[in-house]
Amino acid sequence: MQQRPPEHSPALIASTPAETRIYAVGDIHGRADLLRDTLERLDEDLSRRPITYSVEIFLGDYIDRGPDSRDVIDLLAARMVRNRAICLRGNHEELMEDFLRDPAALAAWLRLGGLQTLISYGVTSRLGEAGNGTAIHQRFCHAFPRTHQLFLQCLRPWIYCGDYLFVHAGIRPAVPLDRQTLEDLLWIREGFLNFSLQHAKYIVHGHTPVVHPDVRSNRINIDTGAWRSGTLTCAIFEGTSIQFL
Repeated sequence: MQQRPPEHSPALIASTPAETRIYAVGDIHGRADLLRDTLERLDEDLSRRPITYSVEIFLGDYIDRGPDSRDVIDLLAARMVRNRAICLRGNHEELMEDFLRDPAALAAWLRLGGLQTLISYGVTSRLGEAGNGTAIHQRFCHAFPRTHQLFLQCLRPWIYCGDYLFVHAGIRPAVPLDRQTLEDLLWIREGFLNFSLQHAKYIVHGHTPVVHPDVRSNRINIDTGAWRSGTLTCAIFEGTSIQFL
C-alpha cells in the first residue's frame, strides 16, 4: 500500500557524507566537445581542491540529437574505468537498446533524434530506407563496439549518496524507491515536476530541459539542453552546499 506524504512535509536539509564531493553532469546528447571541456574543468577543480572521496555521476541521455554520440560513449566508458564514474540510464539509451534488440523499434528512436546517433557510428540511411529497420539494424549492430555494449550493461537506473538521490527523469511521488518503475525513472515529467512536497531524499535529475539549473526545495534539474544551448551543467554537491562548475 502506498503511503502518502504528510500535508506539510518538513524541509529536507540535504547533505553529502563527510569528506565527500559529488560532481553530477546533466544530459549530454551527443555533445562530446562540451563533455571534454567539462571533464577537464572537473579534473582541474579536483586537483585544486582535493578531497578524501569524490564521486562522478552522469545523469543519462548521452546520445541522440547532437553530432558525436559515439565519442561521448567512448569518453564515458573510459571515465568508468579510470575514475569509477557512475553513469545512469536515460530514456534515449533505452530507445537505442530497444533498437539493438528489435529492428521494429527504429521509428520510435528516429522521432527522438536517433538519426544523429546512427550517423555518428557511420550508419547512414539511404533514401527510402528509413522504413526498412532490418537493414539499418544489421549495419548498426555491426558498427556498435563491444566496449559500448559493456557500457550499456553498466548503466544504473538510480543511485543515492547521503541525502541525495540521482536519477535521470525523476520518481513517482509517495512510491518507495524499490517499487518505482523503470518507465517513471526514465520518462516521468508532470507527476514529478509538479510535486512540491519533500521526498525521502533530495532528487537530482535531468530529462526536462531548462534554461538554467532549476533549484527547488525538493529537487534540482540540471538538464540545460546542451545539444542546442551549448551549455552542459555540472553541479557540485559537498556537505549542504550546491555549486556549479
